[in-house]
Amino acid sequence: MSNRLVVFDCDGTLVDSQHSICAAMARAFDDVKLPPPNRMAILAAVGLSLPVAMARLLPDAEPDFHDHLTQRYKLAFQAMRREQGVQEPLYPGIVDLVMELDAAGWMLGVATGKSDRGLNLCLAHHGLLDRFVTLQTADRHPSKPHPSMLLTAMAEAGAEPATTVMIGDTSFDIAMGLAAGVRSIGVAWGYHLPDELIAAGAHAMAMDSAQLRGHIGAP
Repeated sequence: MSNRLVVFDCDGTLVDSQHSICAAMARAFDDVKLPPPNRMAILAAVGLSLPVAMARLLPDAEPDFHDHLTQRYKLAFQAMRREQGVQEPLYPGIVDLVMELDAAGWMLGVATGKSDRGLNLCLAHHGLLDRFVTLQTADRHPSKPHPSMLLTAMAEAGAEPATTVMIGDTSFDIAMGLAAGVRSIGVAWGYHLPDELIAAGAHAMAMDSAQLRGHIGAP
């Protein structure tokens, strides 16, 4: 028997980190003497691995500069953590949903563009780290929508595509889920519009955590 697995994206799905992401991006661009992208452009790139996001935000720059800007962003985020300036509140109903799925026998995972360090700090801060059996980040995988994160999560959790659900707020999450052959559910409270997720092929859209639980289905 294959285990049942729910894999969540983090930013825009579990936590609302847009303020911190935009602030760190502004610091990074300021460090290299460039005006920061507008907020909507930044949020549209959330979920991609940082070098890929930087290439999307600065398409005419060289790859080496994208890598440099990535390092400036990481340093800015680390400085904000030291200053206690990082805000990553959980979306309403997420704690109850995670606890309910865990109690019902689902294996839980995360697939995110965050770093290992950033994801662990975020989940530990909210007391949820021990609820997840597999954590996949941009540190060890190609950027979404490549299916590597999901394929590794399934292998670690002992799950198959037919028993796995991907939950995310961006078209990158949906495309990754489809590439891995898993059921992919979009959430309407994140950084891409519901129409974008539907166009990407989402099997269902959830307007709140209760509706999301219904789409995930019985254990």
